[in-house]
Amino acid sequence: MIRISKILKIINHKNYIGSKKIDINRPVPVFDLHGCNNAISWCNDKNLKILKNIETNSIIIVSENANIRDFKKLNLLVVKNPRFTFKEILEKFFSTKRVPVVHSSAKISDTVKIGSNVYIGQNVIIEGNCSIGDNVSILHNTVIFSNTIIGNNVSIGSNNSIGNDGFGFEKNSLGISEFIPHLGNVIIKDNVYIRNNNSIDRALMGSTIIEENVKIDSLTHIAHGVKVGKRSTILGNVVLAGSVKIGKDSWIAFNSCVLNQKKIGNNCLVGIGSVVINDVNDDVVVMGVPATFLRKNK
Repeated sequence: MIRISKILKIINHKNYIGSKKIDINRPVPVFDLHGCNNAISWCNDKNLKILKNIETNSIIIVSENANIRDFKKLNLLVVKNPRFTFKEILEKFFSTKRVPVVHSSAKISDTVKIGSNVYIGQNVIIEGNCSIGDNVSILHNTVIFSNTIIGNNVSIGSNNSIGNDGFGFEKNSLGISEFIPHLGNVIIKDNVYIRNNNSIDRALMGSTIIEENVKIDSLTHIAHGVKVGKRSTILGNVVLAGSVKIGKDSWIAFNSCVLNQKKIGNNCLVGIGSVVINDVNDDVVVMGVPATFLRKNK
């Protein structure tokens, strides 16, 4: 149980309306708050109307846009960004941090360099000449292939394949496809977040590069030689074919595919299920099959 007065001392907020003697024991979705006590939740501006019908002795985080006079019976924590504040509270008071450890079942080459405060889970394999930075977490059954470079504060989930050969073939004189050796590597820079069941292939030559603060959802395929720019987000089931370039601050939505060697600019949004077969300029939203211009991305 955590008293709201303790949270108020730590969390930056605009205002708090309600009892400061409430003890919180769990987070709850706002749609499940009716009749629920001693919980904490958040509500975005679009859903504020549902609060009028909620009776609860819990805490609800709302934005400064909320008209608090409409919700006199509720305990409201008023902040600039409710979802981010909710994240901070979960992180500080409810989440369990992994203790840095290398599990005994992990197989790690003697030539791997590992930084401080690193968690390496069960059955992880890290091949030779890899570099792992500080404050890195690599979860169970992930395989990191040779020469991969991973920066600081990187979170990698389970069942990932990072740095294996890409899919590159050329036909011989008999018309039979022969594999082209891949001599490059994968570079994952600082503060990258990678979830589960992803494939990130090494470059044929040079590097496949994931820049700082990139977020990658589960079940994506990032092919050889791809470069993903700073702060971009790659959602589930996305396929980035060979040598695709993604700019900074772009968002590639679920089930999208990008043709090899195409470029997507900075601050772009590729809509759900799109197939990108042409380069995309900066600051636009594209969507469809094939993906076409929808509007400027403000």
